[in-house]
Amino acid sequence: MNHSIKGSGMDPDRPDSELSEPAETAAELNERLSRLISRNADRLPLPGHGQTLARWRVLAGIAECDLALVKLYEGHTDALAILAEHGAESLAEHQSRWGMWAAEPPFARVMVTAADGKPLPIDQTAHSDDTLYLTGTKAWCSGATGVSHALLTAWQGEHQRLVAVEMDQPGIEVTDTGWAAIGMAPTASVEVRFHGAQGRLVGPPGGYLERPGFWQGGAGIAACWLGGARRLGRILHDKATRGGDAHLMAHLGAVDRALDAGAAILRQAATWIDTHPHANARLVATRTRTSIEHMAEDVISHCSRALGAGPFCRDPAFARFMADLPVYLRQSHAERDLESLGRALAEQSDPGDGETPGGWRL
Repeated sequence: MNHSIKGSGMDPDRPDSELSEPAETAAELNERLSRLISRNADRLPLPGHGQTLARWRVLAGIAECDLALVKLYEGHTDALAILAEHGAESLAEHQSRWGMWAAEPPFARVMVTAADGKPLPIDQTAHSDDTLYLTGTKAWCSGATGVSHALLTAWQGEHQRLVAVEMDQPGIEVTDTGWAAIGMAPTASVEVRFHGAQGRLVGPPGGYLERPGFWQGGAGIAACWLGGARRLGRILHDKATRGGDAHLMAHLGAVDRALDAGAAILRQAATWIDTHPHANARLVATRTRTSIEHMAEDVISHCSRALGAGPFCRDPAFARFMADLPVYLRQSHAERDLESLGRALAEQSDPGDGETPGGWRL
């Protein structure tokens, strides 16, 4: 598998001129994802392999075009990266479209069993020829109506496992429930029910969370948020170029400050990840995500106050981004992430010790 944006014909900052307006339906969104995949535009550099920033530039560029699309695209490319990290690239068939479904709410869980319904032995190896079966419900499955394959977390007793599933088979029910949001509506992040569907193990027990790529990939979500905020900033900038009062210019200045700082944080995080590819990037990812979340909320506030009600009512792209970005930001865990960051810092004798980017020293 060639993980490079070279040869795809794609400008990382403006990946497709045809994506100037967000998709309106799940069908249109699925077609856009298929088009990107057909151009090999999904073969991104793997995180932590020296080109993490190049990977994030593509994510931000697609997010600036269509946040719902980048939600599916990021999940697809994340699944490819995880398969590669576990040496399972062969499962990614040519032109396959992957969903990455790892949400684990208390009301939905998928279990892995053997053919007779009994638990699999915990030493069951990944890529085994033995068939395993999935039962239960997976929540918030973005792109479920259009993906050909899914990489999902499931449970083998008390052990979390990664399982690859072909979606075109009996025993899989893609429902129309579980997603009532207006924001990000085309992602159709519905519940999927498994009734004895077949799957294949990927990686060892704990293979989703207990790997360097988990936090490296998690930090990459922030690049998508930056791209969405950047689109709002461009709309505000376009308005300012046609004239505006002191208040509008002040809001534009505040947005520039926020976006510039956010981009610097992501560049810094990408450099650290590439320099420490096998290190635990939890602190880096948490600090980056919380910073970009705050930045994006700042941009949303300034743009809405600067532009007023007009674009909410008359500019479809602006209205969509203002509806989509707050929903996407809730992939963050808000104060829980800040608590995690605080606890991690409290375990250090010096929060500016230079072991991670940022810190309190110049």
